[in-house]
Amino acid sequence: MVGSLDIAPQHAVATLGSCFAQHIARHLQRAGFNYFVSEQAPDGLSDADKAARNYGVFSARYGNVYTVRQAMQLFDRAYGRFAPVDDVWEADGGFVDAFRPRIEPAPLASVAAVRASSTVHLACVRDVFERSDWLVFTLGLTEAWRSKIDGAVYPLAPGVAGGSFNSDRHEFVNFTVNEIISDLKGFTERVREVSSNCRIILTVSPVPLIATYEPRHVLVSTVYSKSALRVAADEIERLFDYVTYFPSYELITCAASGGRYYADDLRQVTDVGVEHVMRLFEAHCLAKTRPDDVLPTAEPAPVTGLTTPAEGSLDTVVCDEEAIEAAFSSEQTRFRE
Repeated sequence: MVGSLDIAPQHAVATLGSCFAQHIARHLQRAGFNYFVSEQAPDGLSDADKAARNYGVFSARYGNVYTVRQAMQLFDRAYGRFAPVDDVWEADGGFVDAFRPRIEPAPLASVAAVRASSTVHLACVRDVFERSDWLVFTLGLTEAWRSKIDGAVYPLAPGVAGGSFNSDRHEFVNFTVNEIISDLKGFTERVREVSSNCRIILTVSPVPLIATYEPRHVLVSTVYSKSALRVAADEIERLFDYVTYFPSYELITCAASGGRYYADDLRQVTDVGVEHVMRLFEAHCLAKTRPDDVLPTAEPAPVTGLTTPAEGSLDTVVCDEEAIEAAFSSEQTRFRE
């Protein structure tokens, strides 16, 4: 991380990535800065419905974007560069978007409804890339499931939250360091193509994997994933002067922390750990002037649109990985105990 970035109160700041990105989004709002949300809730929607439909949780309702390949394909889908074949899945008597299967509380009634919703969503994704002054991208995973037909990468394995696994159509992939570097380079270049002033902050999620498909312990897969992502972030920061790395991962996992920033399950980051990361993010990334008399250039997300805080936690974080636990008995996957 290089010096102070001085994100100004009037700057539009968007977030993208794994579950940990939501902490940064919420801190920006609490600090009075301009967390940019392009996909706003329809008029008349109650606060509970906004939360259930994930309005305000993400800069656009893309859900968690776990892999760099997924982020690059999100950009390409938004700009008509990539049209996946298998984009809608059947689920519980309805249909879901294969690339954000849990964004709605219940499946939609038809394929056409899913695709209409996706069209609106992807227009908002374009706004995120074109109107943001800063994009904070939290890198989370290297493992994914993808289509054998066209290489489309999904946030969850087919069959977990819609669709069904077919070994002729789907495959597991664990991206290599070189693939991640190439994808991250391509993604950052794409963003700058449509917004020459947008600066990118990369960070690595300190949350360990909940499961692995590799035939090894989840701890080994976690160390590989985080190491590969950290190396890729370093390479891209060195390559582009508009990219900066912020050490969320190091602050939580370093030996000096003594493991005290993890909950008893040794996976969830405690409130104290999150507060430490956010305090240093504010100190090193946010301008020191308070924004009380500054008019934002983009509409911030309403706090009422966020998920309801849980007792003993800073906030409930929307994380798709927990859905994997429901598939523990599946013959398609191998999970740790």
